[in-house]
Amino acid sequence: MNRSSASILVVDDDAGFRRAWRTLLEAEGLVVLEAGAAEPARATFLAKRPRLVLLDLMLPPSGLPKEGAALLDVFLAAEPRVKVVVVSGTGETQLALDLVRRGAYDFIEKPVDPDVLLAVLARARARLDLEDRVTELEDRLAATGEAGLLGSSPAFLEALSIAERAAPADLPVLVTGASGTGKELFARRVHARSRRREGPFVAVNCGALTPSLLESTLFGHKKGAFTGAIADGRGLFVEADGGTLFLDEIGDLELALQVKLLRALESGEVLPVGAGKPVRVDVRIVSATHRPLEQMVRSSTFREDLYWRIRGIEITLPSLVDRTGDLAVLAQHFLNEARALVPGAGPTTLSKEALRRLEDHDWPGNLRELRHEMQRALVMAAGRSEILEADLSPALRRSRSAAAVEAPAEDTSLTLEQKIERLERAEITRALAECQGNRSQAAQRLGLSRQGLLNKLDRYGLR
Repeated sequence: MNRSSASILVVDDDAGFRRAWRTLLEAEGLVVLEAGAAEPARATFLAKRPRLVLLDLMLPPSGLPKEGAALLDVFLAAEPRVKVVVVSGTGETQLALDLVRRGAYDFIEKPVDPDVLLAVLARARARLDLEDRVTELEDRLAATGEAGLLGSSPAFLEALSIAERAAPADLPVLVTGASGTGKELFARRVHARSRRREGPFVAVNCGALTPSLLESTLFGHKKGAFTGAIADGRGLFVEADGGTLFLDEIGDLELALQVKLLRALESGEVLPVGAGKPVRVDVRIVSATHRPLEQMVRSSTFREDLYWRIRGIEITLPSLVDRTGDLAVLAQHFLNEARALVPGAGPTTLSKEALRRLEDHDWPGNLRELRHEMQRALVMAAGRSEILEADLSPALRRSRSAAAVEAPAEDTSLTLEQKIERLERAEITRALAECQGNRSQAAQRLGLSRQGLLNKLDRYGLR
């Protein structure tokens, strides 16, 4: 197995269980990390970044499943590709389904059959190794200008040209555009063409973590600085020293953290949580957001001084619907890419009818949505050499013109607030359906934080 999947974090408050799992898992060649409560588990995970986790839900202090479920969200926010196998003796099928929808790799009920556990972990490790091979391929393609950086539309070529010219300058870069337009790909492109290319590229999603967790994640912490800080944490600024730090969704930063980030950028120093002395760092900042930062500055929800600090060179990415002529080549590229994930799939092309449906779709999820659609279509094609219209998802089989004809007439008696509410409910329902109920993914697609989506679900009675 690839070394990337050779360590596992075991989270269980029962020391006897942890000893038993350690013996079993070490015999499989795994390096076993342990934690008996939520805070030590969080600290160990952020410090060691294991790719596998065995997570018992019933953790102190409450002993209720919510403790483990909250940890699942933390792990996935920090490492979206981590494989978390949840263990519980509650016997609640709905709970298991909900956690899998939220991103857990699998769910096993207690008492755990060791053979079942090993089989699940073997599948998880194989999946990690496959993902690593695909990522390595994409990185190689990205270095030559491919892997999502394909296209010839004027708006796309303009953005690519700015990125190429900005890369050597070592100025901060701000990448803007709708969700799914490839902002991280452009950030990696800037790094790969910069004088820092031999240094690390470190990425963090500012909207995926709580402010307190994000602060220690960015700036580091000293041992004992807070409950569960069992060792010093270096922080991502230090991890990125000599390279590039990519701050994705920087518009989601709370004002208090914006102040600390600005201080770090202006001084070139970071102060770890609980430390008395700052640490000097040499980091280039590339930020990204789908939010209108200029409007946020005017509404005092984003600091003007920070805005001008991160906006050294701005790259605005076009939405897929505005990239006239690029859709066919991108769809074919993603089909080729998906062959590594679908056993038995050979060279596959799009039929004229299928391509017409793709061109009729408005692609709210942009490149991310197109990649997922091509992966799904390749599975539905079941080995055929051509993607047919019937292989596409239901949303794609209806053109924009057909949807407009079928749309109900607008109710002119509604107030503006009621119209906005109706639209929000429809968009939220659609996003949840397209993400199979995964609230974190739906929130990202809608351009909301996860808590923001939960608040709207409560408001509209959609929980």
